[in-house]
Amino acid sequence: MGRRELAAQAPVAALFVLAVGALLAFGRTEDFGVIDLVLLVVATAVLGRFEFEIGRGYTVPTQLMFVPMLFILPPAVVAPAAAAAIVLERLPAIVAGRLHPHRVLNALGDAWFAIGPATVFELADLGEPSLEDWPFYVLALASQFAGDLGSWALRELSDHDMPRRSVLQEWREAVMVDLLLSPIGLLAAYATVLQPQGYLLVLPLAALLSVFARERRERIDNAIELSAAYRGTALLLGEVLTTDDEYTGVHSQGVVDLALVIADELGVYDEERRLVEFGAMLHDIGKITTPKEIINKAGPLSAEEWVLMRQHTLAGQRLLDRVGGTLHDVGLVVRSSHERYDGRGYPDGLSGEQIPLAARIVAVADAYSAMTTRRSYRDALPHEVAIEELKANAGSQFDPQVAAAAVRVLKSQAGVYVSV
Repeated sequence: MGRRELAAQAPVAALFVLAVGALLAFGRTEDFGVIDLVLLVVATAVLGRFEFEIGRGYTVPTQLMFVPMLFILPPAVVAPAAAAAIVLERLPAIVAGRLHPHRVLNALGDAWFAIGPATVFELADLGEPSLEDWPFYVLALASQFAGDLGSWALRELSDHDMPRRSVLQEWREAVMVDLLLSPIGLLAAYATVLQPQGYLLVLPLAALLSVFARERRERIDNAIELSAAYRGTALLLGEVLTTDDEYTGVHSQGVVDLALVIADELGVYDEERRLVEFGAMLHDIGKITTPKEIINKAGPLSAEEWVLMRQHTLAGQRLLDRVGGTLHDVGLVVRSSHERYDGRGYPDGLSGEQIPLAARIVAVADAYSAMTTRRSYRDALPHEVAIEELKANAGSQFDPQVAAAAVRVLKSQAGVYVSV
């Protein structure tokens, strides 16, 4: 633990010790079962080993045992018991040398959540669980969440490297999980009234949740591996296209770069952005089946040659359909990459939002790249002229919103996407 982190944790730990001291000095400390104390601390530590990924981080189902703890132990003992459980959960890592002993300070800070509920139970003089006391339970839960947020905020003020947005997001995710687990913890407290140590009945539920979490992690890992495989296949096909025709391959990379910034300007979702990337990369992949004399012709194509050229979108889709999976969806983008917003494109004559959004984005990026690229039969258009062409054809050839986004990007980054 570095000096900065130690400085961030020490004030939180010190305040926790002061709060516990106040509860012990002025709160109820009547007799309680030592066996229950030991079992609750150990069971909470065990639950602390069951990590569930949520959002960008993870959480633990310790709320299942913390709620019964509030009813079984004197309020003044609850917070020290919660801290002891956190230390016990981390003890194997400390003994093995994976965690520094100073990490005990983290345990005191992480146990701040227990101070608020223990105080509420002390001031309201709550005993056995009763639905008549539900307003106090809600207040205790709110104080728990406020304590968590306060301790994290204090650490953030002491450690400016911690991003504020990340802290708030982690707190919201923890609140959601604890909120959902609290009613089950209350049921465990009721069970304890009927049968001593009835709170232990929630442990099998936590184990089941752990199994589900592990299976979810495995499915996510498999999905990531499969996504990487699809990306590798797309990159390989892009290399094949470049090898087959260098101009088409270089042109496609330029289309990818511009299409992605247009997609970002439009704020599309991650899955849609992936389709834009792969669709732009492979929008001309079908040209590997087009005769080279047509691809490399130094002049305008004849009507018959245009018929053959326009088959490349269908050929590209057929090729990607053979791979399947994500690339099947990319094939739909490739098929529609030469459709026009007014319905006069090919191969299907789609119009407006009938055309996939990714294909509409690729069409604009493709057109700009083609206009600003020098060919053997014509010079490249200047950047400003190409932008005016996009604006002039918005609503006819191009989706107006996509064209407007492209114009904004191209004006703000003049010269970046100009081809040669």
